Amino acid sequence: MRSANPALKGTTFDKFRGISVGKQMTLSGTVYKTLILLIVLMASAFYTWHQYNLGNTVGYLILTGLIGGLITALIIAFVPRTAPLLAPVYAALEGLAVGGISASFESQFNGITLQAVALTFGTLFALLLAYMFRIIKVTHNFRLIVFSATAGIMLVYLTSFILGFFGISIPYLHSTGPIGIGISLFIVVIAALNLVLDFDFIEYGANQRVPKYMEWYGAFGLMVTLVWLYFEILHLLAKLRRN
Repeated sequence: MRSANPALKGTTFDKFRGISVGKQMTLSGTVYKTLILLIVLMASAFYTWHQYNLGNTVGYLILTGLIGGLITALIIAFVPRTAPLLAPVYAALEGLAVGGISASFESQFNGITLQAVALTFGTLFALLLAYMFRIIKVTHNFRLIVFSATAGIMLVYLTSFILGFFGISIPYLHSTGPIGIGISLFIVVIAALNLVLDFDFIEYGANQRVPKYMEWYGAFGLMVTLVWLYFEILHLLAKLRRN
């Protein structure tokens, strides 16, 4: 099985298939852990948001959240057993970045954060229902298309980051014209479709009789996609406001 989310790979669950001798991973348990991580992330985001509104410097908090979140995510991805301990840490660190960046956008575009949050959760629940009722079916071709598109987007972002050091920008990627908005809309769609792959791999993991702690791992993987989707929606809405 293939997923564009590096945290949710079929091979990861295959390593633990059938080895559980006690409680096993379940879908309901993963949903519960995901809610816990969301609460932790929102509490952390509120703290940074509040500091920003007080006029305090939050740049170091955003940087700490981004770098710390990346390091924590890599550790969890390579050592899934650390998920019960580090997944909440990841959520808290990402919350620092989410809160600071959201507050910055909100200061420029009143109400944009609430819109981005509503669209993110609306997309999550709509796709979850579509997946549960098999309106969207995860086929081999579906996985291949989403995986390839996601890999391409990550490559473009990496290239843009490197070129930025030399004062070079990729045309249209950040522009507010029709092409730039179209690019952002495409990225939002791909990020959203990654949620469907995440649902599929979490269900796959629950069927493999893997240990209970893998619920935290599945919840962590879903959080990675949700944070990415939120930022992309925020970026798209900002482009639309500027246009």
